[in-house]
Amino acid sequence: MSRAAAVGATRARFARDEWLLIGALLMAGLSMRTAVTSVGAVLGDIEAGLHSNSGVAGLITTLPAICFAGLGALTPRMAARAGQHRLLVIALGAMTVGLVARAVVGSVWLFLALSVLSLAGGAVANVVMPALVKSHFPNQVGRMTAVYTTALAVGTTAGAGLTVPIGNLASGPDSWRVGIGSWALLSVVAMLAWVPTTRHDSAVRIGPRRLSLRTLMRSPVAWRVTLFFAFQSVQAYVAFGWFERFLTAHGITDATAGWMVALLSAMGIPVSMIVPNVPMRYHRLVVVVLGGCFAGAYAGLSIAPAGGAWLWMVLAGIGGGMFPFSLVLMGYRSAGPATTASLSAFAQGVGYVIAACGPLLFGVLHGATGGWTASLLVLWVALVIATVAGWLACTSRTVDDDVATTVAHSRGGGS
Repeated sequence: MSRAAAVGATRARFARDEWLLIGALLMAGLSMRTAVTSVGAVLGDIEAGLHSNSGVAGLITTLPAICFAGLGALTPRMAARAGQHRLLVIALGAMTVGLVARAVVGSVWLFLALSVLSLAGGAVANVVMPALVKSHFPNQVGRMTAVYTTALAVGTTAGAGLTVPIGNLASGPDSWRVGIGSWALLSVVAMLAWVPTTRHDSAVRIGPRRLSLRTLMRSPVAWRVTLFFAFQSVQAYVAFGWFERFLTAHGITDATAGWMVALLSAMGIPVSMIVPNVPMRYHRLVVVVLGGCFAGAYAGLSIAPAGGAWLWMVLAGIGGGMFPFSLVLMGYRSAGPATTASLSAFAQGVGYVIAACGPLLFGVLHGATGGWTASLLVLWVALVIATVAGWLACTSRTVDDDVATTVAHSRGGGS
């Protein structure tokens, strides 16, 4: 074979591998939230079918944030042993088993235990996907983040909107089981898509060491990214957990309120396509625009909750672009894949704990006051913190720069 032919064959192989990786990113993104939103769509049926109560139902809805925080924090250590690609394959396999198994059990406690398994794929993917993008596409972080976050938005919307129609294909009171179990088909395809990439983990033990929790806690950049992720998540969890009830309390029918929240979710699809692709020099403008959309939505909900509800949901949906933007920042504020994985785990481990408190505080304030003014203050506070943290995180400085500065200071002090 001539040199030109060999070079052409190599380029063709690289191009094929790149497209396979893009396809794997898409499939993982589609699967990452179906275990969450499919349950929300049929929560009343699950409560009746498993003979549980509203307290258990509340636990079911809080479980994703708990799992994302706990499993996400453990992911870097597990990835260091198994390799990021292998770990993602294992997690997607566990997710598939959990989705199928929880759809057939009759005990609510087994359902909860298997829900942890079904959330494993999303929890691990949350952390490793930014690092995998950084590793495979170091010069296309924004573009490839847009690929999987757009797919994530599509999967989130599909899980919420299609679970009931899919379940209705089966007859009987347990049709919800078919609805929530059907998403295992998507996760098994995602798992198979990532299997060929496991060869990249052959040298996993000789790669750069991950950053310790103590090191990350000393990094101002890490805290800015973490607070931005945490408080944009607070707003998202409150929106999906409470906005439908808020709207019905102001005279909007259940069906219409459901469609409005679905619109909010669907807005994440075009926003996820656009926001990660914005050049770095405009990142602070992105933070201001997204924060302004949230502010417009919250002002509208305070002043005219029913009159302009469709517009408020559109604005809140656009503001939700803070989520894909936070994932982009994890890639840009770290110099290499190892740091990206460590920062991702730190930001999401802390962030999801804070996010889980948002809907709880929102509900407690509503119950204590009987109104919505105090509850809406939760959203305003979260918005201010997220906007300030996001603005400060939009800098050329990385976590690695902070680490180098800390090391230099410690050596200087020691001398």
